[in-house]
Amino acid sequence: MLQQTLEWIQNLGFWSPIIFILIYIISTVLLISGAALTLGAGLIFGLLPGCLYVSIASTLGATVAFLIGRYLARGWVINQIDNKPKFKAIDSAVAQQGWKIVGLTRLSPVFPFVFLNYAFSITQVSLKDYILASWVGMLPGTIMYVYIGSLAKDLASLGTTTPENNNLVWILRLVGFIATVVVTIYITRIAKQALDSKISEKI
Repeated sequence: MLQQTLEWIQNLGFWSPIIFILIYIISTVLLISGAALTLGAGLIFGLLPGCLYVSIASTLGATVAFLIGRYLARGWVINQIDNKPKFKAIDSAVAQQGWKIVGLTRLSPVFPFVFLNYAFSITQVSLKDYILASWVGMLPGTIMYVYIGSLAKDLASLGTTTPENNNLVWILRLVGFIATVVVTIYITRIAKQALDSKISEKI
């Protein structure tokens, strides 16, 4: 299905980037991973245009999902967060560190992109900080995946492992690991500060 969709987009000519961006936004809102589409953008459009279109699409998709979560589906998002303890810790961290936490979690594979959009919608982060930090935080992954996609010979071979793109995947994993460690330290420190503050109030 995805291969047919990418082939269809590839043959749309002038409309290809526009349709690609719309499909990416819809996928993001519906909690469908955009990894395959990002790879496809590298093959269909090439490195630089692919990075541009994916960056626009992922940022717009993240923004639309954020606005839906904040204003239209807040109750549903809260119920989802209650079942995922690691996301519950984000709220208090965002209240103090805002865009830093948003940017770091965008780099970390522990926090899936599509769900983060909704998770951040019920935090105290401002729309401006959310958009800017999301855009910057998603850029390394966007560039890496689009580049890997641009190495593919055709849609059938998209995502297959080669020595070159395997090295890139490991680099991306390393960046994600470092971001995960940093954001965990941030959240742990902020949680400790909040706990110490509560204890001090009771003394």
